[in-house]
Amino acid sequence: MRFVSWTKNGARGIAARRGSELIDLKGLDLMSILEAGQQGIERAAAARIGSALDPAGLEYLPPLSKPHKIVCVGMNYQDHADENKLKPQAHPTFFARFASTLVGHEQPILRPTVSDTLDFEGELAAIVGKPGRHIPVEKALDHVAGYSIFNEASVREYQSRGQQWTLGKNFDATGAFGPDLVTADELPPGAKGLRLTTRLNGVTVQSANTDDLIFDVATLIARLSEAMTLETGDVIVTGTPAGIGFFRNPKLYMKPGDVCEVEIERIGTLRNPIRDETA
Repeated sequence: MRFVSWTKNGARGIAARRGSELIDLKGLDLMSILEAGQQGIERAAAARIGSALDPAGLEYLPPLSKPHKIVCVGMNYQDHADENKLKPQAHPTFFARFASTLVGHEQPILRPTVSDTLDFEGELAAIVGKPGRHIPVEKALDHVAGYSIFNEASVREYQSRGQQWTLGKNFDATGAFGPDLVTADELPPGAKGLRLTTRLNGVTVQSANTDDLIFDVATLIARLSEAMTLETGDVIVTGTPAGIGFFRNPKLYMKPGDVCEVEIERIGTLRNPIRDETA
């Protein structure tokens, strides 16, 4: 199934895609569906018989607006590590992003007033469906509810100001997420073998395959769960490939009026205009 979170005229809800239509799943919420596991998916499928939402005035929300944790992975494509002149990694590099940064499909990513170094990062996101700790690699994909798309927009000037990346990765309205949460049964195990493409104003700036991840989804879940309990609804943003604006000559940063799209095969396209933050 494919779930979409939406808002319209002050109301909020979730919908299931049925072809080109969005079917309102009245009385259901996505976190409850995920917590119920396969039974939750079956209940949602049974509710996918209603009328379609009128698209007029409908706005997309992130699939999950307030996940308990958003854990991102740095340098998880070798071509991106190569452009950063890093040696092959033995362990994943993890860092946190906060829910206050999230925006939905077609919502603006904001270039902050304090910097013009806003960069794109197209990424696959995995959503945890079953909690766990000390999860073995061979069982890790049993803990994935589904997948989505993330544009992990980064303010490079602030990212490089210290030893940690946290500030540059957590400006308001820089974490684009969505539009759909696609359940794991609709995709290859671990979402492997899918083409990822990022386009800025229609020009391809990143192109990779999820097979190219250094640490695949199962490995990321296993390594994370060595340290922390993964909870239903947690989001793991798996890393970006080469081509980011910071490593281009001249540098290529997103600016007001631009449109950035991240497309992942069989999942969809996340599209966001770029706007300036108002003081």
